[in-house]
Amino acid sequence: MNDRYSKYKDLVFDSPAEHVLRIRINRPDRLNAMTQDTHSELTEVWRDVGADESVRSVIIGGTGKAFSVGGEFEFVEAIINDFAMRERAWREARDLVYNIINCPKPIVSAMQGAVAGGGLSIGLLADISIATKSAKLVDAHTRLGVCAGDHAVMLWPLLCGLARAKHLLLLCEPISGEKAADIGLVSMCVDDDELDSTALRIATQLAKGAPLAIQTTKYALNNWLRMAGPAFDASTALQFFSFGGPEPKEGLTAHQQKRPPSF
Repeated sequence: MNDRYSKYKDLVFDSPAEHVLRIRINRPDRLNAMTQDTHSELTEVWRDVGADESVRSVIIGGTGKAFSVGGEFEFVEAIINDFAMRERAWREARDLVYNIINCPKPIVSAMQGAVAGGGLSIGLLADISIATKSAKLVDAHTRLGVCAGDHAVMLWPLLCGLARAKHLLLLCEPISGEKAADIGLVSMCVDDDELDSTALRIATQLAKGAPLAIQTTKYALNNWLRMAGPAFDASTALQFFSFGGPEPKEGLTAHQQKRPPSF
């Protein structure tokens, strides 16, 4: 494996086929929840992937039972209580989305189990997004007490329409992988035992294709997302502005206590 990836601690890398790089979030004991370091690594890795001439396609997945449940409680608490951490997380959240959009290599996501927070951003921003039927996808920002930032305001109206996007984001309704495929939120849904083989089959097909043609087509298509950049920038700024208010403290406490929040 290329030495450029040796610096990553919470991600594991392998090459299951020629010119295919597989990246997996590797905190299975925490359902691949993101610490500050994990979040930083998932922001930066796309630049390294883009510069790696041996890679023609990428699979992003998670080890264990979940793709990723999003931010670790301690990470979210630090964002709420520390302005410097809030600023850093805002910059990384912005860069994570744009780095995936601008990564020239086609990305295939393989999502199982819980998919939320920053994990949901990565999974849905992939060029080909695959979820298992039993996967549970949820954007719970407003339940936490913050604006639905990250990727959703940019991406969801394009994928499933504005009406459905509002319904799911305002109410924080979880949906199965099967439902997500039915409404167009993910590219496809497969049985649980077919996730890895399907992701590898598609990534291999992409790796065998004409690299420049595929990369330039991705670039051109992602101009739809770039046109939504002002909406994304506003939502992400408002998300981290929200973290400075009283609502996220109650939202986080309620989540930790496994009770409905009382705003």
